[in-house]
Amino acid sequence: MKNWIKTAFSVFAQITIISSCLSQSTNDKISEKKNEKQKSTIQQKQADEPGNEIIWYSFEEAVKKNLTYPKKKIFIDVYTNWCGWCKKMDSETFKNPEIVKYINEHYYAVKLNAERKDTVQYNGQVFVNPQPNAKRSAHQLAISLLQRKMTYPSYVFLNEDNHMLTAVQGFMKPENFEPVIHYFGDNAHFKMSWENFQRSFKGKLF
Repeated sequence: MKNWIKTAFSVFAQITIISSCLSQSTNDKISEKKNEKQKSTIQQKQADEPGNEIIWYSFEEAVKKNLTYPKKKIFIDVYTNWCGWCKKMDSETFKNPEIVKYINEHYYAVKLNAERKDTVQYNGQVFVNPQPNAKRSAHQLAISLLQRKMTYPSYVFLNEDNHMLTAVQGFMKPENFEPVIHYFGDNAHFKMSWENFQRSFKGKLF
């Protein structure tokens, strides 16, 4: 009798542990789906209010979005956590309502930490940070996009097929940044040189 009770108790304990694990796994999945839904809701709210703030995506998200319609050019802000001019760009230029509105309408905007630690698969290649624990070690994706010109902040423009157009370096005030994003966003790069476009451009921030 005692052995039967001991066996039954052991089985009950195992069932309890398994049930607890399954419950935790279910809760984790529910939490993950909830977080994804919240993120999607936030991005949709930002999209509905294009003058509010720039809708930032990860590099992987932006590339994936261009697999379906609407296709857009991709604007990539390449930054580092220690870059003071990057923070100034965030607090000033990327907060300007005209800049925000135009980028949201014409681009999928990406924040790319040039020193990210994870692995990225893009265009049939694998990109890593070769020294993820080292100070100021640049990620191979950032090196490739910036063509080894590691200046921060830098801005990379990709076309609707995710192919490189150009990279631009340095902090820019809103009135200086406006013609740059229009040059590619308006497809003026097909029609004229940057110098001619810059001379003829009439923006809203001058």
